Amino acid sequence: MAAVNATQTDYWNFLFIELADPRTNDWFLIKSPLPLLTILGFYLYFVLSWGPRFMRDRKPFKLERTLQVYNFFQVALSVWMVYEGVVIWQYYSWRCQPVDWSRTPKAYREARVVYVYYLAKITELLDTIFFVLRKNDRQVTFLHVYHHTVMPMISWGTSKYYPGGHGTFIGWINSFVHIIMYSYYFLSAFGPKMQKYLWWKKYITNLQMIQFCCAFIHQTQLLYTDCGYPRWSVCFTLPNAVFFYFLFNDFYQKSYKKKQAAAKAEADAKEITNKNNNNNNNNNNDSFAKNLNAAIATNAAQQKKVL
Repeated sequence: MAAVNATQTDYWNFLFIELADPRTNDWFLIKSPLPLLTILGFYLYFVLSWGPRFMRDRKPFKLERTLQVYNFFQVALSVWMVYEGVVIWQYYSWRCQPVDWSRTPKAYREARVVYVYYLAKITELLDTIFFVLRKNDRQVTFLHVYHHTVMPMISWGTSKYYPGGHGTFIGWINSFVHIIMYSYYFLSAFGPKMQKYLWWKKYITNLQMIQFCCAFIHQTQLLYTDCGYPRWSVCFTLPNAVFFYFLFNDFYQKSYKKKQAAAKAEADAKEITNKNNNNNNNNNNDSFAKNLNAAIATNAAQQKKVL
């Protein structure tokens, strides 16, 4: 029994200590996967089970001020990460970039940005919690929950094992998309008076699909370029990029294309109805005119007989 426990300890130490980057391994929520898995477990339980039951017989929370502050924070955080990405990537190779394992200020700056990105993914779990509390159940889709569950796990692995290098491109463009997305959420939190300015909502989904295409193309370079960044990482990044693309495309088709088709069909139906009504009116007018002329002719004939 002691030998089994020692073996398990050896595996644990090998996976979560020896393989980890010693610079980041002792940072908050990094050393062990258990805290993150616990957070995600509570998140899934709340959004899929307890939260909807709790809100079933309650009125939705409005949370206007909370949403304004939260979304503004996400915009500001995303702007900072994009800026840091611009500074870092001016020294990077777009084809293939290894992780800088040194303890220089530049290397620590890269690792810090990757770590903050990971923490940002945890805070974004509040997106779904707010949807549940506001009873926006139609927004708690498989795509939404899957995306918000997987991204913290991927970001945890990146922060712990490869905090820098080629993989940071994905976080960089994702942060740029989030500037646009959370700006939309921030403005929409001000209520119906802002809706007329938010006509560009559907283009956010287009932008998200473009980012997955860019991530896919950038990651495929690891298949034929060796710079020291692990090639096996494409086993996670490429399938996820494809999967996310098709999920977002499906969401786009259901949310916008089908609605546009339904609206067009409704407009065509109204146009046909109006034409039929006009035709009926014209037919009625023609019948009325014929009846009136017949009555006048009959009356004139009767008057001639009297005379």
